[in-house]
Amino acid sequence: MEQMIRESKKREALGRMKKESIRNLCLGIVGIAGLLLLWDMVARFGIIPKNLIVSPWEVVKTLAIKMSDTKPEGSLLLAHITSSLIVALSGYALALLIGIPLGLLMGWYKAIDRLIGPVFEVLRPVPPIAWIPFTIIFLGIGLEAKAVIIFLSAFIPCLINSYSGIKLTNQVYVNVAATCGASRWETFCRVGIPSAMPMVFAGMRISLGNAWSTLVAAEMLAANKGLGYMILMGRTYGRVDLIMSGMVMIGILGIIFNAVFDRVERFVLRWRVTR
Repeated sequence: MEQMIRESKKREALGRMKKESIRNLCLGIVGIAGLLLLWDMVARFGIIPKNLIVSPWEVVKTLAIKMSDTKPEGSLLLAHITSSLIVALSGYALALLIGIPLGLLMGWYKAIDRLIGPVFEVLRPVPPIAWIPFTIIFLGIGLEAKAVIIFLSAFIPCLINSYSGIKLTNQVYVNVAATCGASRWETFCRVGIPSAMPMVFAGMRISLGNAWSTLVAAEMLAANKGLGYMILMGRTYGRVDLIMSGMVMIGILGIIFNAVFDRVERFVLRWRVTR
């Protein structure tokens, strides 16, 4: 009987989650459709001069043309997307690999915090874009230079959120683990890290946004390929459609990454009680 009740409650919960997902999807589609309609009306009726904005359909046309035409900046759309993805994911992955473990260790072990904390506080206020001249001097304008800039922008949110997340670990759980004979390291792995994961994922999400915004700035200043470079060349050649096509493509990639990120977060944190 109890098993039947649990299964019934589980089916009800899954049904509610499915309905909520469909509702959220419909609301998102309505919001995007409303934005496209407003954009089209602004362009069609000349509310903003035509030399400053183009319609959504012109953007779609430009994106289609760029799939097979390298003019005017010399690369296909797919090449720009691939270049931006490689740079963004390289710097982002490096930030995750270093920032998350370091933040967790700093939050758990006071000695590590006292050793690295002052250095971090000195470097934290420096904007990532301020490092661009140095990276160009030492690394040129290749993948390594841009990946370092992305790393600097994504690293800080990863470290701060990981640090804050493990600091919020419930002390009761820590005491229970110690009472059961767990070592400091075992408590860190089995209590501290799981309790910090929601904050860690929040930092990863912020870092991903920082990585994309910094990537565009880096490519505008020092690149020969990429979506940011395409936007810059659109400005140089007076091609508003090219500028807006690059912006739209970045937005589409952002939506895709956000959807993937949501799935991964739900899988990893499936134990978490959500509202």
